[in-house]
Amino acid sequence: MDIFEKCWNYKPAKIARKKGYYPYFIPIDSGQGSEVTSKGKNLIMIGSNNYMGLVSHPKVIEASRAALEKYGAGCTGSRFLNGTLDIHEKLEQELADFTNKEAALVMSTGFQTNLATISCLVAKGDVVITDRADHASIVDGCRLGFGKIVKYRHNDMNDLERVLKNIGDGPGKFIVTDGVFSMEGDIVDLPRVVELKNKYNARLMVDDAHSIGVLGPQGNGTAAHFGLDDEVDIIMGTFSKSFVSIGGFIAADFDVIDFVKHHGRALIFSASMPPASVAAVRAALKIIKAEPERRERLRKNANKMREGFQAMGYNTGTSNTPIIPVLIGEDIKTFYFWKTLFQNGIFTNPVVTPAVPPGQALIRTSYMATHTDQELDQVLEIFQRVGKELEIIP
Repeated sequence: MDIFEKCWNYKPAKIARKKGYYPYFIPIDSGQGSEVTSKGKNLIMIGSNNYMGLVSHPKVIEASRAALEKYGAGCTGSRFLNGTLDIHEKLEQELADFTNKEAALVMSTGFQTNLATISCLVAKGDVVITDRADHASIVDGCRLGFGKIVKYRHNDMNDLERVLKNIGDGPGKFIVTDGVFSMEGDIVDLPRVVELKNKYNARLMVDDAHSIGVLGPQGNGTAAHFGLDDEVDIIMGTFSKSFVSIGGFIAADFDVIDFVKHHGRALIFSASMPPASVAAVRAALKIIKAEPERRERLRKNANKMREGFQAMGYNTGTSNTPIIPVLIGEDIKTFYFWKTLFQNGIFTNPVVTPAVPPGQALIRTSYMATHTDQELDQVLEIFQRVGKELEIIP
């Protein structure tokens, strides 16, 4: 058998392109603000993770430009060797302070951060316990480790306790969960997770990719949101959402960070985060801390949209964050809904299996602090009109 046979037999994308409802890899030819253009078409963007609306902020752009001029375009090496700049270390100290931890470690992508951290900490004989709705990077990080993987039902604390009880006292136990779940838009029941973590002598890592900037008194994440900073052993975050750049980090006790620095293969054997990206994150972090009104505006925008969708008859699941899924069900129906929204000037993201369970396809919408009421009202009007046309809502 030819190893490429699976490629030749892969039909779904070809069929979708032929029928005109292929929704992925759409080129955007403008900045990623609350409105974008694609091939000259104006669209209201409700498919971005630019929660704070900082992607085009003058201070962020100026900081990136200054770093580019001082350090050049890249680092040409890994953090482990020649790729550590002084601004990497400055950012790490700022992130440690921001998350109330002893130390932090910056990596080149969020996906890489989970791969490096989980795979090197979960050794043979250990057990890693994950929520079934955890991000793919957590799933793959667990697969790279040499320990056993056990999953519990999404945000079901009774099921988590069942899993922990069955593991027993012998193995090292490591709970890894999203803080805000990227498709459902709900928040982990962190107080209960912490209670079980302590009861069964486990360690806890929270992936705050969609929480940093959004939750917490300063935008400092899920643990701070619940006042449980000291109870979360590792806080992980990304820079591709609220920090409008690229990269990721973990924050924890010094010894944990030091171990990952010397054993995380995805870190050691990857080129380091480019200087312009580092500078953008540092500038965004300052703005996030200095302008809490952005979080308040984001919260109001999300509430407006959630209540608006629900009033029309849409099912938004368990969302209580700026990520608001609109549940459709069938994959094909979801694709056609996405296409019609796009044709009417709305940029959204269709999510189908295997990203969600079969029969639970959805349109993933997400919001920014910089969306205007006029833009959001227009989105609601289009969702109502298109939803009725396609018989998705009554």
